[in-house]
Amino acid sequence: MQVRRLAMVLAVLVLPSCTRWDYWRGEKAYEAGDFKTAIRRLTPLANGGFAEAQYALGRMYARGEGVPKDRVEAVRWLRKAADQGFANAEYSLAWSYHNGSGVPKHLGEAVRWYRKAADQGNPDAQCNLGSMYADGEGVPKDDVEAARWYRKAADQGETDSQARLGWMYAHGSGVSKDDVEAARWYRKAADKGNVYAQANLAWVYETGTGVPKNLAEAARWYRRAADKGDAYAQFKLGVMYEGCTCVSRDDAQAVRWYRKAADQGFANAQAQLGTMYENGRGVPLNAAEAARWYRKAADQGNAHAQAQLGLMYANGTGVPRDDTEAARWYRKAADQGNTNAQFTLGGMYESGTGVPRDLVEAYKWNALAAAGGESVASAAHQERDRVERLMTPSQIAEGQQRAREWVAHSEEEKKR
Repeated sequence: MQVRRLAMVLAVLVLPSCTRWDYWRGEKAYEAGDFKTAIRRLTPLANGGFAEAQYALGRMYARGEGVPKDRVEAVRWLRKAADQGFANAEYSLAWSYHNGSGVPKHLGEAVRWYRKAADQGNPDAQCNLGSMYADGEGVPKDDVEAARWYRKAADQGETDSQARLGWMYAHGSGVSKDDVEAARWYRKAADKGNVYAQANLAWVYETGTGVPKNLAEAARWYRRAADKGDAYAQFKLGVMYEGCTCVSRDDAQAVRWYRKAADQGFANAQAQLGTMYENGRGVPLNAAEAARWYRKAADQGNAHAQAQLGLMYANGTGVPRDDTEAARWYRKAADQGNTNAQFTLGGMYESGTGVPRDLVEAYKWNALAAAGGESVASAAHQERDRVERLMTPSQIAEGQQRAREWVAHSEEEKKR
């Protein structure tokens, strides 16, 4: 038995030198784009049990390089390599289970294989395992464990983990809140081109959170992220061109960046682009175009756009005049706490414009607008008192109850 075992050990020691040479030649062919030669050289090695060749074949089947794209076959080869403990294959197999690529989606199996690769130090696996703990995918949600895995990957220079670790420090999620540490990790990832980190680092400089406030530096990082297509950064850059002293005011440039973000479906940019068309800033005044962009943002739940769309229907600006439609959009904005919409909706309920006349609802919305503490608060307070004089004591009590219920519901929504 010991003689046979010794022979096996010697075979393992001798075989890899030849095998590795053949594998190297296969990899060189792959790097040169000669996929057919790579397949021809790697397949015998993979069939012979060489894990690196098995992984390489799995990768090529997954991408359709030199062979028809076949994710099932890719998984078959990846599993062979993973079963031998090859970390890259373990990670790729985990990814396959995570995304249901070549195998049925199975988060538990994804976690299991990510952990195997992560325990061997694979930074991509460590990052993804951290994300699964952060999101509660396949494991109970655990921010402390998420931060632990992110840190392992971040310490190896994995930029997504660095950016996410920065976010966790910024929000005190899984770690003690530390704005300075957040900025430090954002900077590490941003310097390596991570777009998410660049946008967050820009916000850090804009607000002076964890670093001295520096609007010029904020604009620089927003531009780097915006140039790479980050919609949030594009929107923020547009805002800066509208009125930040850190760049020369340029409404046309503001519109340009708003449009880039708006075309990606970023609701705040769509709403702001609507404002630019409504006021003719940076573009020719065009009420219909303003309404079109407001609607795009309003359909995504942007309260400002909903209120503006309500106003446009009330006035027949850019759209046909329609009080019922105006009330509908005001209601959507009011339900999100937009005090202008609440105040206007109160007036519509009092007069029965676009909605059935209802003094209780008029009282409720004016009371909420009055408590909002914004520019309409004083007028809403006066209007609430005026409506109250038209109501019975029971109606007043009902209006107060509806306002309290709205506030309680709103607070519950914020907690979700």
